[in-house]
Amino acid sequence: MDQNEKKRQAAQAALEYIPDGALLGVGTGSTVNYLIDALPALRPRIQAVVASSEATRQRLEKHGFEVSELSETGDLDLYIDGADEANKHFHLIKGGGGALTREKILAAASRKFICIVDESKMVGALGKFPLPIEVIPMARSYVSRQLVRLRGQPVLREGFVTDNGNQIIDVWNLSITNPPEMEERLNCIAGVVTVGIFARRGADMILVATDTGIQTLQKK
Repeated sequence: MDQNEKKRQAAQAALEYIPDGALLGVGTGSTVNYLIDALPALRPRIQAVVASSEATRQRLEKHGFEVSELSETGDLDLYIDGADEANKHFHLIKGGGGALTREKILAAASRKFICIVDESKMVGALGKFPLPIEVIPMARSYVSRQLVRLRGQPVLREGFVTDNGNQIIDVWNLSITNPPEMEERLNCIAGVVTVGIFARRGADMILVATDTGIQTLQKK
């Protein structure tokens, strides 16, 4: 089974967890795009939908959804999103698509967060995927120097601007042995908007598409 089919199956598996009258947050990325394309069949079940990026908003609107703002809906019932890496502790690295700040806001505002991935995204320890950090442009050099002190190798994501008008630094070879602690430490650097470690608010459930079907990891 190819990777795209696994992504489609992971997205399909998430549909059954969308409750009637759902206030639904929708993430960003290639796996979530399969979810968005399948959502019109569940339209009667969805009370409101909130997008984590302009790209997601446009795709939802193309399918006829009226996209709400989080300020209108209040807390969400469910947030569904993918990840660049995930571990058995429900910690994630996200932000490969550059939408990490809005994704983190929606995850924080949701009662339940379901992460949908194919098995290639499951890792023993986070950090092989370069860690995205959204920074205010004037702080880029300062933040990079702090990251070097932490023995990371920061690389500016060239030609990329976030939906919030900021820049992304991708940090290679950062040792993330304690994701919650590292998340908090990086968040404290002046000029950092958001770090792509989702550990303090990780996933509640991970749906992993494998060659033999969907593996469901549920936080106890």
